[in-house]
Amino acid sequence: MTGIRPDGAASLVISEATIDSRQVIPASMFVALPGERVDGHDYIGDAFRRGAHLALVGRDLSAQFTCVDLRGGQLPAGFSVPQGPFCLWVDDPLTALQQTARFWRRQLNLRVIGITGSVGKSTTKELVSEVLSRRYRTLKSPGNLNNEIGLPLSILRLGPGHERAVLEMGFFVPGEISFLCDIALPQVGVVTNVGTVHAERAGSQEVIAQGKSELVQALPAGPEGVAILNYDDPWVRPMAAKTQARVFYYGMDPEADLWADRVEGLGLEGIRFRLNYRQEALHLRVPLIGRHSVHTALRAAAVGLVEGLSWSEIVSGMQHGHTQLRLVAVHSAQGALILDDTYNASPESTLAALNLLSEIDGRKVAVLGEMLELGQYERQGHEMVGVRVAEVCSELVTLGQRGCIIADAARRAGMNPKHITCFDEIEAVTDYLKTHLHEGDVVLIKGSHGLRMDRIVSGLEPKR
Repeated sequence: MTGIRPDGAASLVISEATIDSRQVIPASMFVALPGERVDGHDYIGDAFRRGAHLALVGRDLSAQFTCVDLRGGQLPAGFSVPQGPFCLWVDDPLTALQQTARFWRRQLNLRVIGITGSVGKSTTKELVSEVLSRRYRTLKSPGNLNNEIGLPLSILRLGPGHERAVLEMGFFVPGEISFLCDIALPQVGVVTNVGTVHAERAGSQEVIAQGKSELVQALPAGPEGVAILNYDDPWVRPMAAKTQARVFYYGMDPEADLWADRVEGLGLEGIRFRLNYRQEALHLRVPLIGRHSVHTALRAAAVGLVEGLSWSEIVSGMQHGHTQLRLVAVHSAQGALILDDTYNASPESTLAALNLLSEIDGRKVAVLGEMLELGQYERQGHEMVGVRVAEVCSELVTLGQRGCIIADAARRAGMNPKHITCFDEIEAVTDYLKTHLHEGDVVLIKGSHGLRMDRIVSGLEPKR
């Protein structure tokens, strides 16, 4: 991207932007953001040593670096680009980052696909990108850069040669997705589902649904804009009334534009299903884990269809993509198969993981931690999980006080109390499992990210 092109001065070409000096590449822009633990202003020297061309800063650093005062939005009279790295002193570095991304997006001729939802955003983003990459030069937002910082950083990775961008959009408070859309200008919006995660901050599923619908409200009218909606989700389907864009439904219902049936879970070998569109039917097998992943496949196929791809391109992208980001299968020192799904947890994603566990042969053990930020749905969400555990598992191990809600629900649903154990500490869970797991066991380990249950997995893996 071109960062600065003042009249009468040479252009300054910027490769990308970053807020972490360790990730600086030559010709990048470093954005110095103050944080709770560290202040980006303390790392400007490191960023320059690694090759950054400029830094956006929120204070006068002219005693240490070449510093140009851009407060108020105007370059000094007679400005010319300095020979070496320099600082741009702005009113607020984050606002400046967002304004830069907003400007740069409007210089590019490409289509943006925005993806939001309570569960499945990242995996959907990955698979959609794989599909679109079969024909178009496509950029996807890396990792989970889906907020007011991450999305602008993703946009500043775009170049004139890109034809499609697939951007994840997170939701925490009303108005956030609308703000992100004003920066990104999506023409296609994909909504995965509306769950209870973040209800503690948002307040209710109604508020979450309203927040997610901001994506489809921002889409352009006419043939250019397309809202791709989950027909099976009662919160998502009505969003059709809130958009001027063309609506494309996907789901398991034949009333949807694109729908699937004959779904068969193959455990860790993927899923098999039939895809139905108009008068066509395709029998597919894709390397996505769990029956719930059929919705991910439907979303990727839907984007491919509305973006003009052929079925051969869509199927190729789905079958060759490496999209199983979160769940990893490893073996413990005792020979048990561990399904490491410790990245995060909500009632919806935990139920999906338990459904996958039910498809795999072996004695089934669930190691489940607390699910955070559920607000008014906290007890209901944990109890739903506990009931499903009783239907699927031979043993349950929980972590944390909220984990006891899962244990109580499993017990009431008929699970033998002798096979339910509750702990408050990671170390206690790990020690227990080391002596209670055996070869042939299949163990699901899942909990909210803040619990750091990945430490349990590390403690169970063979020492190298």
